[in-house]
Amino acid sequence: MSNRHRRAGIGSAVLAAAAAALIAVAVAAGGTEQRACGTVILNENSWVGSTANVYVVKNVLEKRLKCTVKVVNITENQPSFQAMADGKIDVVLEDWDNTLVPSNRKYVTRKAVINIGGNGITGVIGWYIPRYLLKQYPMFATWRGLKGRESVFKTPESAPNAGTFLGGDPSYVQKDRALIKELGLDLKHVVSGAEPAQVARWTQLYKQKKPVLFYWYDPQYLNAVYDLYRIKLPKRFKGCVDDEKLKGNHACEYPSYGLDKLISGRFAKSGSPALKVIRNFKWTSADQNFVANLIAGKKMDKDKAAAAWVAKNKAKVNAWLK
Repeated sequence: MSNRHRRAGIGSAVLAAAAAALIAVAVAAGGTEQRACGTVILNENSWVGSTANVYVVKNVLEKRLKCTVKVVNITENQPSFQAMADGKIDVVLEDWDNTLVPSNRKYVTRKAVINIGGNGITGVIGWYIPRYLLKQYPMFATWRGLKGRESVFKTPESAPNAGTFLGGDPSYVQKDRALIKELGLDLKHVVSGAEPAQVARWTQLYKQKKPVLFYWYDPQYLNAVYDLYRIKLPKRFKGCVDDEKLKGNHACEYPSYGLDKLISGRFAKSGSPALKVIRNFKWTSADQNFVANLIAGKKMDKDKAAAAWVAKNKAKVNAWLK
């Protein structure tokens, strides 16, 4: 939070302006004047792609700008927006359109949370099955093929003839309960837990070649390991609602998300050289999945995984620093 200062005399103001101009010229000419980076607070969300973002940026800020980086783990959506307003988070590197959630708009309009553009990745959410199921049930290519055959996905948790739908992390904005109801499907929504718990559940069934229907997304490094198919849900229409907590018609597929970077109003005014890196930070799904695989797949230390990617991508990192 920045404080307003009382207006100084004309002479002082002119001198201050002249000094600022001289510093700017010196920096532009290759001078050494630069504000210290200070502490930057990055928020790590509950999916490994977010972890990859955070630790790569952490590496660059610490090694190249000598910043002190603090990583916090505050739930996405409203809790993280409130934390940004309270100065507990400076940066979110991967937001899935939570700025459009009605309860979050007050933070955006008050400039407590500022969208500074995409991180280079497009996110996709949907209903997924293993592709091997399509050989036996080709009708599962679309949601209509599920109707009347929900018991294929039956588990001990579902009713005698109902199927099980494995939902995502409860903290995510999702609409699968509403979709199931509005599409008239006999499916029981079961919460697996956070990403690691959900992965353990569906991958076990996959390895056993059993049926499984679940909420899933891309980018995710496991999509290169397992052959999955995204079921075609009803096409989007104007006014379709994507949050089951909101009233309305939810019976359409999830949208594609341009994944955005958010910064707090306090950080935007800080003058930290880290701000330039955050603004310039962009990479690809392949970049993110490389780091995510090292962390979650190969169980490498987060900082070491980030350092491995940075070492292989010096040109890209240098572009963030310009």
